[in-house]
Amino acid sequence: MVLTNGQKVLAASGLDAVYTSCEYMMRYLTGMAAENGCVIVDKSGTTFYTDSRYIEAAKKLFEGTDVTPTNYKQSEVLQRLAGYDSVGISFRETAHVEYLALEKAGVKAVDADKAFTDCMIVKSEWELVNIERACNIAEDAFNMLLPNIREGMTETAVAAMLEYNMRKLGAQGLAFETIVAFGANAAVPHHETGLTTLKFGDEVLMDFGCRVNGYCSDITRTFLFGDDGKHEAFKKAYACVLEAHNLAQEKIVAGMTGVQADAIARDHLKANGYGELFTHSLGHGIGLNVHEAPSLSPRASELPLCDGMVFSDEPGVYVEGEYGIRIEDTVVLKNGKIKSFMGKTQKILLIL
Repeated sequence: MVLTNGQKVLAASGLDAVYTSCEYMMRYLTGMAAENGCVIVDKSGTTFYTDSRYIEAAKKLFEGTDVTPTNYKQSEVLQRLAGYDSVGISFRETAHVEYLALEKAGVKAVDADKAFTDCMIVKSEWELVNIERACNIAEDAFNMLLPNIREGMTETAVAAMLEYNMRKLGAQGLAFETIVAFGANAAVPHHETGLTTLKFGDEVLMDFGCRVNGYCSDITRTFLFGDDGKHEAFKKAYACVLEAHNLAQEKIVAGMTGVQADAIARDHLKANGYGELFTHSLGHGIGLNVHEAPSLSPRASELPLCDGMVFSDEPGVYVEGEYGIRIEDTVVLKNGKIKSFMGKTQKILLIL
């Protein structure tokens, strides 16, 4: 049975009803998303409005839950929403044109984005199972890929092989566009995978992830394709990034803020001369979105980290025109400490 969270979000909002047509929010409320539809939650239960493409699957999925699937008609939805004294919607995820339609119909809309965020930030066991499966698939796919990487392959070809492996192993989609960067391309943290060909001695940075039941994994590994004896600075920096990565997992505990957690890795890199080369945050929340709350960064809120939060541990060093290094795990806070979902792939510098 899927996990449904409609009543949880409704209670957190304190309103008469909650409404969304945002796909990932629909999935969070019901366990299913649809391109054309919406969800309404009130104290009587959850209604999943969709069209004929999804209705049969929805009936099977929601059997035994508090979710009722029904055919979507916008006029009926607006009429129902107008009957509540207050309706929670996410102002952040509601298109302006949709908001105007709600307003015109007399719907008394209130921003419920905080209710969604507060509920989604702590994962249930059902959600953690799906994230762990997505992490296992990503790591297994990477290990399957390594023996098949050859000189002359393009970044896009390597990415395609990795994505095929994830699909073959049961992934239902990508968490985000796969990043494969050869050589100096890795110095761009969000390099756009292209037609650069692999050469002996190149460093390789791969940032990738997949989805299981909508839930994401996120992992980055950096390695060398052969050693041409020209990577002493890279190897020194890699060792420091790995130390920062491991320190974060050892020292982050429940009760810390995202600023304090980020500082563990950032201070280590700074003490070793790499502080200005760590140009992004240590981590971001991972769930139905690959970037969501909480944030582990110098600009994070004072929200304390707590058990059930899932986020990335991804320190990095980037030297423009030369090399880039990032080592990333998806991790969870459990019993007050970090538990990594990643344990199948090598993090000590790999040389193919």
